[in-house]
Amino acid sequence: MINVTKTYLPNVEKYKSYVDKIFSSGWLTNNGHMVQELERRLSEYLGVKNLLLVSNGTLALQIAYKILDLRGDVLTTPFTFVATTSSLVWEGLTPVFVDIDPNTFNMDPEKIAGKITKNTSAIVPVHVFGNACEVERIQETANEYNLKVIYDAAHAFGVKYKDQSIANYGDIATFSFHSTKVFHTIEGGALVIKDDDLFKRAKLKINFGIPGPDMVTDLGINCKMNEFQAAMGLCVLEDMDLILSHRKKIYKKYCGAFQGNSHIKLQKINSEASQNYSYFPVVLDSESVLLNVRYALNKEDIFPRRYFYPSLEELPYVQENQPAHVSNDISKRILCLPIYENLEEDMQDKIIEIVREASRGTEQI
Repeated sequence: MINVTKTYLPNVEKYKSYVDKIFSSGWLTNNGHMVQELERRLSEYLGVKNLLLVSNGTLALQIAYKILDLRGDVLTTPFTFVATTSSLVWEGLTPVFVDIDPNTFNMDPEKIAGKITKNTSAIVPVHVFGNACEVERIQETANEYNLKVIYDAAHAFGVKYKDQSIANYGDIATFSFHSTKVFHTIEGGALVIKDDDLFKRAKLKINFGIPGPDMVTDLGINCKMNEFQAAMGLCVLEDMDLILSHRKKIYKKYCGAFQGNSHIKLQKINSEASQNYSYFPVVLDSESVLLNVRYALNKEDIFPRRYFYPSLEELPYVQENQPAHVSNDISKRILCLPIYENLEEDMQDKIIEIVREASRGTEQI
């Protein structure tokens, strides 16, 4: 079975060596040695300051909303994983959808200002499939209207914009380190927080508001990363060069196979940014063609995914009558093909052949 992705597992003996240290120390959670080391090494690797590890990427978003004291409406994209929107609703905020650019699949910066009202407190864009948003234009609009910017960088680990980490843009950037991501800690996530005081506040928030023994100074919750998660992250981080080089080769082969194909549209990548080769989406001529392609692949035990479907303005718990025509159209026609560091070349050749043939619209279902 070939799935859309496959969790990278490091050398088991290397992981065991970290686990032995955990057993030796007896320190399993509450900002242990592994967590501290991973925070330090990730800060260096990414080129950021004030990086805070948490137990998953959804809670990273929720902590960001809390420490910025967001209220009312928050502008976001309808074309992303559901957690970007559900986390807003969970925190009592109202998602207001800004439609996407049909080529980049990111929030269209031209459409932001028209959605801003006196109730708007922030913008939450997403670097979709790791493709960097137009961060400077978004920031200009945010500055004009005095809005906070929180980037959902769940897909964008290691991505740079103009030679610095994409996480250095906005007030806060959040990562997901779920096992399906390019870099993972089994489950996990992180916040990169520009303001030092907000960073201190976030540290309290993720640990029940407790700064030390016999003290509770703030309303908080528990979303700390544990030592076993951090140990996995340390192992994976050591292998990132290998992971990225293999994924790049696979990504480039897909590009070479599909560029110029009149039935297959590829994502337009921000020319000022690097890539991490985390996804390979293709947009097909129609939803029926997509279903045809998926069926043809499934027959061969190959399982792509419809990222992201449905378009989030269709969720049952958001405000109605928020048309997002581009997102809705793309969501019906987009399919992410399998990509992971050890996808075999002959299997990729087979995937390419099936997609080329089935995307022409020949009925197979």
